[in-house]
Amino acid sequence: MGIITVSRGSYSYGKEVAEKVAERLGYEIISREQLIEASSKEFNVPEVKLLQAIKDAPSFLDKLTYGKERYIAYIESALLSMLKKGNVVYHGFAGHFFVRDIPHILKIRVIADMEKRIEFVMRRDKVSREKAIEIIKTLDEIRSKWSRHLYGIDSRDMSLYDLMLNIKQLTVEDSVEIVCQYMSFDSFKTTPEVLKILEERAIAAKIKGIIMDIKPDVEVKFKDGVARIKTTIPLEMEDRFIMEAREACKKIPEVKRVEFDIYPLVYE
Repeated sequence: MGIITVSRGSYSYGKEVAEKVAERLGYEIISREQLIEASSKEFNVPEVKLLQAIKDAPSFLDKLTYGKERYIAYIESALLSMLKKGNVVYHGFAGHFFVRDIPHILKIRVIADMEKRIEFVMRRDKVSREKAIEIIKTLDEIRSKWSRHLYGIDSRDMSLYDLMLNIKQLTVEDSVEIVCQYMSFDSFKTTPEVLKILEERAIAAKIKGIIMDIKPDVEVKFKDGVARIKTTIPLEMEDRFIMEAREACKKIPEVKRVEFDIYPLVYE
């Protein structure tokens, strides 16, 4: 059993590598679009809003109260719920962010030679070389801003990945062969402990997504059936918040107990 996340630059053939790896290994393939659809259904958020958040970030999220935190909670819950099944390849933006400290998950970055990217855009969009370069540079800048603003990371930081693949001398087929070889290593065989971490983090993200409707600025951890909610709140609002948070957590069957770390908000 294994789990692979593929971070890809725009027009880098990362999608092709991910799909061929999944086919070769018999794994389920998950795309960013499936993630958005799952997030939308789980939290009853119009899919168009999540899609707009991806395309227009960070400006779109800046207009929303705690839009950044809400988006992260929705996406994290959906992605980790999918990954915890095992034998899966996810390709899309920032998947590695949610699993960067979890072992036994192969985190890959796929990039491509600029000339190959230009040829790809020219062929696909039937545009001039100059227009293709403009499209690539614009999209690269948007993705870079999104990564820094939303997740506080630079997706080009190679320390985030276990494997870097450059589609230049390497072909897509070469890259698939390399990834499949990596998945034969014990280091990337999913363990029960990893699946438990994924499940508990998915539940914690789901709890946070629900609790944020009551109070947006909360931290949530979940372990062994216990949800721990941390926040700062005026003393006179504490009892009501606790009551509403406990009630909200009843919607999640895995939660057996709710504990709180609440710090009084002091006005100066």
